[in-house]
Amino acid sequence: MSAALTDRLKQWVADEAGDLPLPGGGFTDTRWLSLAALGREDTVLGRLAEAHADALAIVAELNGPTPKRGQIWGVWAAEPPSPVLEAAQGTNGWKLTGVKPWCSGANVCTNALVTARVGDRSRLFAVDLTQDWCRPIANTWHAVGMSRSDSGTVRFDGARAVPVGEVGAYVERPGFWHGAIGVAAVWFGSACAVADTLHTAVRSGSDAHARAHLGSVAAALGAASSSLTTAAAEIDLDPTDSEGRGRTRARIVRAIVESASTTTIDRVGRALGAAPLCANGEHARRVADLTVFLRQSHAERDLAALGEDIAKEENPW
Repeated sequence: MSAALTDRLKQWVADEAGDLPLPGGGFTDTRWLSLAALGREDTVLGRLAEAHADALAIVAELNGPTPKRGQIWGVWAAEPPSPVLEAAQGTNGWKLTGVKPWCSGANVCTNALVTARVGDRSRLFAVDLTQDWCRPIANTWHAVGMSRSDSGTVRFDGARAVPVGEVGAYVERPGFWHGAIGVAAVWFGSACAVADTLHTAVRSGSDAHARAHLGSVAAALGAASSSLTTAAAEIDLDPTDSEGRGRTRARIVRAIVESASTTTIDRVGRALGAAPLCANGEHARRVADLTVFLRQSHAERDLAALGEDIAKEENPW
């Protein structure tokens, strides 16, 4: 990560993160607008800030340890078939052993919420990353887009850890799906910044084709914005997800925002050609970053899961 990005993240964590409303507290739209603004400023900044904000929401929901001022938290919950991070309880408490991939902010985070296997199930733990038994593994993050997110692999050699919630609580809590939409808010903000390049070009004078592309982008981003606003209002009305709509809602909103973001990247490129991708470093980096970040979605797998849920409903529309 660059020094400038690290300093900006630290500044936001110190001065603004604590004031961010929690999901379902009555101001969820404000929360997502703030995350979108960070994504619009810088995709990687938005991604790391959203993880810190999500960590604060998780420990509040599951009564985890209270983060201290100056700490930067990550949420490292990817669980591919291998490698596996395991947790074991001994006389001196819980310890984590193994490696964890996809650890965004591996070298800048001071603390993280980390999932690990306890037997055949997953449990969430809070880990102080400054202890000697946690260390990022060099040369495990080779991305071009999102390169500054530093999302490499971290090794745990008997690292001390504190359980957060019971086994399975991380994914079973209502806030899991509320948090999934927070990621989409950052996608949306970043896509708006990509669209800014086309908007500026059309205002400076472009042909009808560019104006048509801008119109399509405006429609797509408008739909994404509306879906976020509607979802925020629904979550504030039912923060504990008593109606059981959280998973379906999150999958719908993420699909809408992903589609809008993909449309934006495609339309801006078709309207303006290669010039901004080759001559405008900020725009080129943002397109590369957002393209990779969107793949946090599982594409057709997520759509298939959404379709399975919708098929069970009598009147889904």
